Amino acid sequence: MNPEIVKLEVVEDFIGLVQLANPPVNAHSQQLLEEVAWTFDTISDRDDVRVAIFTGEGKCFCAGADIKERVGKTREDGDHWQNSRRAREAYHSIMECQKPVIAAINGPALGGGLALAASCDILLASEKGCLGLPEINVGLLGGGRHAQRLFSHSRQRRMMLTGMRMFGPELYRLGVVEECTAPEDLMDTALGLAREIAGKSPLAIKLAKHALNQIEEMSLRDGYRFEQTMTGELSKSEDSKEAMRAFVEKRDPVFKGR
Repeated sequence: MNPEIVKLEVVEDFIGLVQLANPPVNAHSQQLLEEVAWTFDTISDRDDVRVAIFTGEGKCFCAGADIKERVGKTREDGDHWQNSRRAREAYHSIMECQKPVIAAINGPALGGGLALAASCDILLASEKGCLGLPEINVGLLGGGRHAQRLFSHSRQRRMMLTGMRMFGPELYRLGVVEECTAPEDLMDTALGLAREIAGKSPLAIKLAKHALNQIEEMSLRDGYRFEQTMTGELSKSEDSKEAMRAFVEKRDPVFKGR
């Protein structure tokens, strides 16, 4: 049996660390895509994880498709569709995870790696982190729709048509990532943000992420109405009542997740 190449560890109270460990560049493979989906589905059901940090081991976040593996390989009937489906499910497992996911982009996140990062809720990058769509240079396409979530019309098309890469400082300047840090500070920055989120009501965080996912492609009227419905649901919970009491009593709330 192949060893795990997507690792999940609870590193602090309610904070999970997900690391891609498929050296040398954490490229996509059938196993990696399947394990990404399984890992984030698992996080949805774990009470001991309220927020996840997602990064890559080594110097790379994820280089996307394994081009060396593809060269000379004979494709069987159904292979393309199966691989495409695995990739889609991996990306959407992050978006659909019921817990927030923070991308800590420690190195290149290219092609499918960009899609993995773009599927996260909050993005951080080191100065060596970068996003790119190099497929045009290796006879492939893909990643444009995910890049569209992050970049302007012109920049997204320039990236897809030229293969240009965008590094941490420029990503921060454009507002694509929330922080750009020195490489050695990236994980501490991610942990600080994760602690802040983990301290909130887990029920409120879960409903907030669900609402954000649902309203992303709704009209203003429909989206706000959906948020109002979620607010109504949340207000019935013990956590909501506790948050209000704690605010009035000027103390830290104690949340139970119900």
